[in-house]
Amino acid sequence: MNSSNSRVPVSVLVPIRNEAENLPRCLDSMRWADEIFVVDSKSTDGSIEIAQQHGAKVVQFEFNGVWPKKKNWALENLPFKNEWVLILDADEVLPAGAGEEIANAIANAGAIAGYWICRRFFFLGRWLRHAYYPNWNLRLFRHSLGRYEKLTNAETKSGDNEVHEHVVVRGPTARLQCEIDHYAFPSIEVFVEKHNRYSNWEARVAVDELLGASSEGLGNAPVERRRRLKILSRHLPFRPFLRFLYIYIWQKGFLDGRDGYYFARLHAFYEFLSVAKTYELRRKVVQASRSRTN
Repeated sequence: MNSSNSRVPVSVLVPIRNEAENLPRCLDSMRWADEIFVVDSKSTDGSIEIAQQHGAKVVQFEFNGVWPKKKNWALENLPFKNEWVLILDADEVLPAGAGEEIANAIANAGAIAGYWICRRFFFLGRWLRHAYYPNWNLRLFRHSLGRYEKLTNAETKSGDNEVHEHVVVRGPTARLQCEIDHYAFPSIEVFVEKHNRYSNWEARVAVDELLGASSEGLGNAPVERRRRLKILSRHLPFRPFLRFLYIYIWQKGFLDGRDGYYFARLHAFYEFLSVAKTYELRRKVVQASRSRTN
């Protein structure tokens, strides 16, 4: 699988900004791929040099503050040489043997438009076996048939990369057996920084009330179910506490010990931030509307 003649006919998309610490591990796990694009946002930590040393094609992304964000822009504009695209974040790694499974999946796809891949989360130096597991994401799909949903036209103050938007594909999907190792939260500091930005996005989308609007013409049952559940959850009382119970009790996060407890509590705080920021933003919108009418 290492020779150029046996590369898997897939184009990999890795969005980055200052990912020098994570990028070598990610790209090392993708040596079997026929093509790798690293889409950068003016990194200053040596990420570009690392990507080039691993044979990746580096492209710079200029964000206009609203739309499109990095992944959808790349899907629309990069000259992919392969029909199939695999999206991997810099803090994610595919295990040995994933290349063979993906090669077989592509070769025998038939009418399948995309494949879901499960992730496991690395938190405080260990793998969580219950909290946030399993976590399925549609990451491998036919380039012409899939795009990220668009949930708001407004500025979200969450960065230039997609947050919790889903890939929606036109066609049936299936699941792969390999799992993505997600080194998302090596420290509490990283968790808080990321989820402070993510909660900005959550609040903006909630206020706009545009959930699911981007999926028109790209019907995908699993994504539509997730969105309906998301809309329903916004009307539930005590959301932070319910988020804690979901992770710690329903997903059996308590079996992950103290790490599972901290993970659930931090997500409850994230839910609280989303609720509070939604309230704050709604007040601003109402006040601005009143000012215009007076």
